[in-house]
Amino acid sequence: MFEIEDKLVASELFERKFVCDLNACKGACCVEGDAGAPVTEEEVKIIEKHLEEIKPYMRPEGIAAVEESGVSYPDDFNEPVTTLVNGKECAFVYFDEKGITKCAIEAAHNDGKLDFKKPISCHLYPIRVKKTKSFQILNYEYWSICAPACTFGEQLNVKVYKFLKEPLIRAYGEVFYKQMEEADTVWENENTGH
Repeated sequence: MFEIEDKLVASELFERKFVCDLNACKGACCVEGDAGAPVTEEEVKIIEKHLEEIKPYMRPEGIAAVEESGVSYPDDFNEPVTTLVNGKECAFVYFDEKGITKCAIEAAHNDGKLDFKKPISCHLYPIRVKKTKSFQILNYEYWSICAPACTFGEQLNVKVYKFLKEPLIRAYGEVFYKQMEEADTVWENENTGH
C-alpha cells in the first residue's frame, strides 16, 4: 500500500496490467454481479434530475425498473446502488449492434445532454474505493469476467492506474494522479531492482 494524501493505494494498481476489451467481455461488468453499481447520494440526485434526458437511451425494461423502484436502492451494506432489471443488469444499460453493453447515462453525456459522464464507481472500475474514518482505500478488484482485460493490458503493457487516468483525475485531481506516477516510480525501483 502507498499513502497518497488521505488515500491508501494498493500496489496492485502499479503491478497489474488492464485494458478493457469490450469485444471479448461485451461489458459484462454492467450485467453480472450481485448488486447494482455503487452511487453516491449526489450522483443519485444528478441522475434523478436528468432522467428525462437519459431515458431516450435506455431500454424499455430499464425505464420500467426505474419508474417502479427509482434510480437506486440500498445494497446489503445500506449503500445506494443503481437499480437492476430483473436482479441482473443495471437499469441504465443498452446493447449496441454487436451486443456490447453501453451506458445510457454516458450516451446522454456524449450527446451533450448532461455534464455528468457516469457514476464514478463505474468509471473507476476495476478500482474499488472503500471509505474508512481516516482514509479512502483504492483497491484493485479482480473479477474473472475481466480476464480478457488483463490479457489485453499485458499485451499493451498498460498498468491499471494508467488505464484509469481520466477517472482518477476526475475523482481526485491532477496533483493526486502525479503523486500516483511518483509512487509507481518508487514501486518500479523497489520491484525491478533499479
